[in-house]
Amino acid sequence: MEAERADQLAGVPDAFDRLWTPHRMVYINGENKPADATSGQCPFCRVPGEDDETGLIVHRGEHCFVVLNLYPYSPGHLLVCPYRHVSDLTELTEGEARELMLLSQQAMGTLRAVSAPHGFNLGLNQGDVAGAGIAAHLHQHVVPRWKGDANFMPVVAQTRALPMLLGDTRRLLAEGWVDQAERTSGGEA
Repeated sequence: MEAERADQLAGVPDAFDRLWTPHRMVYINGENKPADATSGQCPFCRVPGEDDETGLIVHRGEHCFVVLNLYPYSPGHLLVCPYRHVSDLTELTEGEARELMLLSQQAMGTLRAVSAPHGFNLGLNQGDVAGAGIAAHLHQHVVPRWKGDANFMPVVAQTRALPMLLGDTRRLLAEGWVDQAERTSGGEA
């Protein structure tokens, strides 16, 4: 009986179809969440110091950068973050606020060009109580959506099935971002 139970725990097929998503445990267990609200603990302050591929950065602006979400709701889920460690929209300078919105618009255009979503969810979660995973550093979510992309899995199994690896998604969007920038500026990137 113990051997049979061990086989089931190890993922040996049985009567159930299972979608194993062990990568979600790091998020559930709080990996990459800052120990405190300081910039020294913040992943959004650390990532810009890494190369784009390692940091999953899609685009760098003057005041803000665009990065893939490590725990995406759907393929291409992007975060637009100011470089400066601020927690509230009202703390942004005028230049930061403008660029946050401009990069959110460009992210939508790039996602439309490379993966043709049917719609988007955009949002800023201000504070833990509002659902901010990292409340100490403001970030805007740009989440592409497709008809039928959500099914019973998130509700029943607290699992999302993602068909593309983050590195492949970053490369596709980074390459597409240049094309989008050229389209919007008449050839000047």
